[in-house]
Amino acid sequence: MENVLRPLIVLGGTVVLTLVVGWLVDRLLQRVDARHPETPLWGLLRRCRLPLQLVLATALLTASHDQSGLFAAHRDGVTHLLALILIASSAWLVVRIATAVVDASYARYAAAHRDPARVRRVRTQVTLIQRVVTAVVAVVAGAAMLLTFPAMRTAGASLLASAGVLGIVAGIAAQSTLGNLFAGLQIAFGDMVRIGDTVVVDGEWGTIDEITLTFLTVRTWDDRRITMPVSYFTSKPFENWSRGGAQMTGTVFFHLDHRAPLPEMREKLHDILRDCPAWDGRDWGLAVTDTTPTTMQVRALVTAKDADDVWTVRVTVREQLLRWLAEHHAYALPHVATAPAPVPPQVKHVAEPELRTGRG
Repeated sequence: MENVLRPLIVLGGTVVLTLVVGWLVDRLLQRVDARHPETPLWGLLRRCRLPLQLVLATALLTASHDQSGLFAAHRDGVTHLLALILIASSAWLVVRIATAVVDASYARYAAAHRDPARVRRVRTQVTLIQRVVTAVVAVVAGAAMLLTFPAMRTAGASLLASAGVLGIVAGIAAQSTLGNLFAGLQIAFGDMVRIGDTVVVDGEWGTIDEITLTFLTVRTWDDRRITMPVSYFTSKPFENWSRGGAQMTGTVFFHLDHRAPLPEMREKLHDILRDCPAWDGRDWGLAVTDTTPTTMQVRALVTAKDADDVWTVRVTVREQLLRWLAEHHAYALPHVATAPAPVPPQVKHVAEPELRTGRG
């Protein structure tokens, strides 16, 4: 009877104690979070309840399964399995805690600073820090789990002896991956590009949607995703429209007849901008920038708070100004001349005697 009750008491006590401790920790974090609304840290730490309970349960079973007599015939195997679970769950708990701390720091920074460029820069950095911490913890946990196997401990000396050669071979084989890894760190802390920046890469206009340690994703205006290695942004030129501020200046070009009413066009442009919510009111203008034998090039200049709004202002100005010209000043639109060009008077005066002389 004792052989049956002892394992049940150990397992039941472990489960009950794990649930009670997890509930108490969760309630404590909930109360602290309510008392300190200025920081989201305590609320984010509540996500650690499950890995904490797993660590606690595994530690209790590791300490008590010898006395419980549970799986006595496979004691070494159970001990080894519990050690592996304890290492994995501890790594899970560390990653959750680190993520909560980083997310809380970013949230407080974003709430205290209103500069979108600085907030995007910090967001990019904390995202890559999270990935680095997760990768380091995963590697350490994996190495610790491997070292629990006797064969791996025996081969440890040989592995250390050949570490230099293996490092050289691995470095050559993973040269591209390591290059992208260091490029990702350079992007994060060199402030070259940030999540949410508007960029033009290989002729594609879009925003930075995701940055990892090895690749970067650009979301285009038509919701396509372009995945590129981060080393591209450290080795080739690209346009960053959000660098130094999100405010943008846009242009709209018109090819018009030389008789186009420029003063009326300026008044109409100002009226269009006043009715356009995307215009930020900083600047506007209309000027002739070039001429050809048949047309002149007119440039309308507009401003907006970011790249999305400047696009909206440009298409609005282009559409409404062309419609206004077509309805009220159709002669100002480009046209193809089909009538013969008039001959200047002096040319006529010289040409007539020549013709009479030719007849004589």
